[in-house]
Amino acid sequence: MNPFSSGTRLRDMIRAIRACKTAAEERAVVRKECAAIRAAISENDQDYRHRNLAKLMFIHMLGYPTHFGQMECLKLIASADFPEKRIGYLGLMLLLDERQEVLMLVTNSLKQDLNHSNQFIVGLALCALGNICSAEMARDLAPEVERLLQSRDPNIKKKAALCSIRIIRKVPDLAENFMGPAAGLLKEKHHGVLIAGVQLCTDLCKASTEALQYLRKNCTDGSIRILRDVSNSPYAPEYDISGITDPFLHIRVLKLMRMLGQGDADASEYMNDILAQVATKTESNKNAGNAILYECVETIMGIEATSGLRVLAINILGRFLSNRDNNIRYVALNMLMKAFTVDPQAVQRHRSTILECVKDSDASIRKRALELVYLLVNETNVQPLTKELIDYLEVSEQEFKEDLTAKICSIIEKYSPDKLWYIDQMLKVLSEAGNYVKDDVWHALIVVVSNASDLQGYTVRSLYRALQSSPEQESLVRVAVWCIGEYGEMLVNNVGVLDGEEPITVTESDAVDVVEAALRHHSSDITTRAMSLISLLKLSSRFPPTTERIREIITHEKGSLLLELQQRSIEFHAIIQKHQNIKSSLLERMPVLDESTYVRKKVGSSDATFSADKTGQRVSAGTPVNIPNGVAKQQAAPLVDLLDLSSDDVPVASSSATDFLNDLLGVDLPSQSSSGVVSTGTTDLLMDLLSIGTSPVQNDLLAPDNHTSSVATSGKIPSVSSPPSVKGVALETKSPQAPGPSPVLDLLDGLSDMSFSDENPTFPSITAFQSNSLKITFTFTKQPGKPQVTQIKASFTNMSSNTYTDFLFQAAVPKFVQLHLDPASSNILSASGNGSITQTLSVTNTQHGQKALAMRIRIAYKVNNQDMLEQGQVNNFPQGL
Repeated sequence: MNPFSSGTRLRDMIRAIRACKTAAEERAVVRKECAAIRAAISENDQDYRHRNLAKLMFIHMLGYPTHFGQMECLKLIASADFPEKRIGYLGLMLLLDERQEVLMLVTNSLKQDLNHSNQFIVGLALCALGNICSAEMARDLAPEVERLLQSRDPNIKKKAALCSIRIIRKVPDLAENFMGPAAGLLKEKHHGVLIAGVQLCTDLCKASTEALQYLRKNCTDGSIRILRDVSNSPYAPEYDISGITDPFLHIRVLKLMRMLGQGDADASEYMNDILAQVATKTESNKNAGNAILYECVETIMGIEATSGLRVLAINILGRFLSNRDNNIRYVALNMLMKAFTVDPQAVQRHRSTILECVKDSDASIRKRALELVYLLVNETNVQPLTKELIDYLEVSEQEFKEDLTAKICSIIEKYSPDKLWYIDQMLKVLSEAGNYVKDDVWHALIVVVSNASDLQGYTVRSLYRALQSSPEQESLVRVAVWCIGEYGEMLVNNVGVLDGEEPITVTESDAVDVVEAALRHHSSDITTRAMSLISLLKLSSRFPPTTERIREIITHEKGSLLLELQQRSIEFHAIIQKHQNIKSSLLERMPVLDESTYVRKKVGSSDATFSADKTGQRVSAGTPVNIPNGVAKQQAAPLVDLLDLSSDDVPVASSSATDFLNDLLGVDLPSQSSSGVVSTGTTDLLMDLLSIGTSPVQNDLLAPDNHTSSVATSGKIPSVSSPPSVKGVALETKSPQAPGPSPVLDLLDGLSDMSFSDENPTFPSITAFQSNSLKITFTFTKQPGKPQVTQIKASFTNMSSNTYTDFLFQAAVPKFVQLHLDPASSNILSASGNGSITQTLSVTNTQHGQKALAMRIRIAYKVNNQDMLEQGQVNNFPQGL
């Protein structure tokens, strides 16, 4: 006989497959066996149909395709013999799922079997329906299942209840049909029927509000009775697990009670007594008992329980924290985090135990306990809790220091009672885990120190001491060299000594030694070394006798392989050697950093706005000047910051309310002088973001770092190749020499919505931009039947006495606007208003009638071969464009 014929027994095939030594051999055996089964199916072999299907199920479990045997399942289900029906239904559940269209053919067979006189066949049909029921089958067969819930056989009732759960999940609208029968199941004595009935009631509560109200009224007493009976029942071997009667039924009933009591004071009041009884009588020395206790606690915290019952529940969780089992401690910490929102005072009583969990050897428990400790901190306990956490920080594992440090810093910043305590604790953290402290944390510390004038001397002395013992902590070194550079004379002269502070003697040379050590240290990165150079430059102004030594240190760095340090050294050396007349004013102490502005910047807000009284007045650095044509321009910011702080660390005035880019991106527009020369003291937006176009004239000022915003950078010209793809900017550039459009980028994604109407049918000309030397006028025309499309004719007039060459106009629009620029009429703009250049723009507003048109413009040209740049924003477009 062929070993792979349809008559091969299942065990023989399994033996042959398991004997294979390679995957290729196994595939060969399966392939031959599938071929034999296909042949038997095509010959309609009825004798071995059930055996073939059994082999197909095993092949399916191995992961091979068996779709060709699906119809055989239906044929076996239609058979009258129970053994064949059993194999057919088993194949149906394994080989098919509710997405198969073939499944619709089995509905009639299921309906017949659900009405069969043989309870075993009915059980097979219910089991199959409960596993693969689709929404259509649920609607067709729901009456039969509902009828079987009234059956006398407990096995049929149990399977019908489980099948009903599947039906309700597929079709929640059918929930009302099962409410009455489900409530009746809670009166049964058989535990299998009870568990299925309780689960059915739970799913009904989730599926329908009406079902929840009905079961709350009719099942609350029943669920309490079940829980009392099962808790007080004598020993029953068939339901006993670790000395507890049916813990599975316990847990199911407790979940149902949580659903019924949630948000209902009356139902919760009925449950208080039985829940207290379960919580006190259940033994916690076995895992089954702990499972019941945990579910009981979750139910107590989920219903409207009394305060005493909640305290009892939280005390149970406190005992869990002392358990040796990691899983029990972990779920207890999870539950305590939920309980904290309900009764924080009761959770506070277990604070010491929770703190011990922070020191646990299990990483998951440590992290969860740390999150819970963070919730427990308030104004009254912040000092002892912080001390405990900092003490543990000294001995914690390296992989845990980052999370622990972040939480400690957040706690200190959020709950510090005063600035002195804040500074002390932050210095401890920086000394222990400075390498794990994020930049915004030590930036915030510098802001606080700059605002605490009475603590600046104490702080710089404390940093000096800390630096002696922890020179490896990068963030500590940065804060220390910054403070020494700013307040070095306070360190040397012992200014502002606090009561109880230990005296310290530091000479000017000692202060320079510390900063030089930070500069030379092997582990210092480029940021720390750059800050050290700045600090040394400031000390040369604070301590004139050390100037020559500092000059030698800076000169040594002129040969650095790092371009940033090399450039700083050259510029700083020039200040010391050639610019003694301006050094003192250039290196004067930093102005106080506005804490509120820093906080807003830190959270991503740009609420701070500053405005001038009128255009002609003297305004502060960075203040936008509003001119009548709607284009906002800014004055150049003076050189006040030689610190290596990012733009988020210093207050930066935002532009006018209509400046979309400033509001959206949180950056300052480039400042311009009256002659159109762009000051490099502020950010050139299009140049920096898009890295294209004519580079602005570089100022001869020095820059401390490549990410400093308030200091001009000499010689740093943005790259003109490979512009980065910036989401949210649409840029179009046309020149007579390059008529092809540039790649479309999108810079104004998310431009503020401005509703408008089409009440104004005419579109007058506007002055889109005007400076002392250049005037741009826009005129508008529209084509009939195309309200979204606007033709704009731009006219450029040179009002200065110099001729502009290499004239280039660029524009950026929001993402919902499509922009096309035709070539300009010329690239030479005559002086004194003699003639003009014209250029046509085609603008398509895809959200016409919903969002208004807005545009950012930039004009580049040359005057006597010197690059010039002007830019602004057009926000006075007529309504209706």
